Amino acid sequence: MDAAPQRLDAELEHRVQRHLAAHVRTNVPLEGRRAAAVAVTLLADEEERPCFLLTRRAAKLRAHPGQWALPGGRVEPGESTTDTALRELAEEVGLHLGPEHVRGVLDDYPTRSGYVITPVLVWAADPPDLVPDPREVAGIYRVPLAVLERPGVPHLRTIPESDRPVISIHMLDTHVHAPTAAILYQLREVALHGRDTRVAHYEQPVFAWK
Repeated sequence: MDAAPQRLDAELEHRVQRHLAAHVRTNVPLEGRRAAAVAVTLLADEEERPCFLLTRRAAKLRAHPGQWALPGGRVEPGESTTDTALRELAEEVGLHLGPEHVRGVLDDYPTRSGYVITPVLVWAADPPDLVPDPREVAGIYRVPLAVLERPGVPHLRTIPESDRPVISIHMLDTHVHAPTAAILYQLREVALHGRDTRVAHYEQPVFAWK
């Protein structure tokens, strides 16, 4: 097992690429759901720590207002999931990157609200200042990858509405839930440590079902 990453450097980049190339990803059929994609973006913070990019959705959005999210959205006609992830990254946080920055893809995650999300891993390294689109994003956060290595990750709980465990990860003084938490947990397990860990069975909290 690889050690927890300390720097966003070429060694970590090669590790991520190697693990994602070896991972046989799960493709979930749409079966009436809509295709979506998110950008799982690795970048450095002001202390040069390896981080992932997280956003807080604007409070006035019609769908899932105020929730924690990875930049992403619905796949438009003629787009690939990679196209969508990169477009949403540019639109939501002002980070314009090409397909050469993509390092691989994690498993699809089907949501209760009718989407199948494809997580596209993007290597951003040391980007310029990020600028949120206020219509969609209330805040942008660079969260150290070390958060994913803390004891108690992931946090699982049961709810009466489902026989599947609800997954969350404690960060930024709150609990971030699935689908974001499930995707970030697989980021740790597969991309960082090369483990064959699946996450589609993890449940979302009831407030995210609509």
